[in-house]
Amino acid sequence: MLHLNTRPEPMEMDPRYAAVVVVDMQNAFASQGGMFDLAGFDISPAARVIGVIRSLLAAARGAGMKVIYLQMGYKADLSDSGGPDSPNWHKELSLVLMRNRSCRGNLLTEGSWDFAIVDELRPCPGDWVVPKSRYSGFAGTDLDSQLRGCGIRHLFFAGIATNVCVESTLRDAYFLDYWPILIPDATMQAGPAMLQRATVDNVENHFGWTLDSQAFLRSFAG
Repeated sequence: MLHLNTRPEPMEMDPRYAAVVVVDMQNAFASQGGMFDLAGFDISPAARVIGVIRSLLAAARGAGMKVIYLQMGYKADLSDSGGPDSPNWHKELSLVLMRNRSCRGNLLTEGSWDFAIVDELRPCPGDWVVPKSRYSGFAGTDLDSQLRGCGIRHLFFAGIATNVCVESTLRDAYFLDYWPILIPDATMQAGPAMLQRATVDNVENHFGWTLDSQAFLRSFAG
């Protein structure tokens, strides 16, 4: 068992039954020329976040923890987007931009550069890659059944965007009785810094726990 100095209170967990969930670390969200960059979001923190996540994954894999990648995107014909009768069609950024033709090509479609996970964080053999077409990694996927099949109970969250796909997946994890732990400095919000603070506050007070990356690494070094 590992002791973690999580906030707002510490906890213990067995790394054999824990996983790191890497949310949407794709070119669309983290790279220059990707969807977020083209839409005017500040992606300057992304390089730092990528570095932090790399160190987390090295420690997690060394401890035998499962690593799970969530990958946001759609089929080329957008048949899994929900269509005009779905709120997803009207709110999800890539669908809005493609429909308005304000950005080039088919954003976030399978096989595109935008869809690809950034080179620095390419999955390793044995990692899970879970495609999704909604903000939450649990919506319309088999993530829950895969986790339960391995007895995983504790989930560490990293990725983009803190206040959208990361928080959406974390909340669903909480509702499904997993123990969600957000690593704030391994995440980046979409929008102003107040949105990052809001998610951290929501997690610590209502939906889980937080742990900074250095504390995570110290837990596995001891």
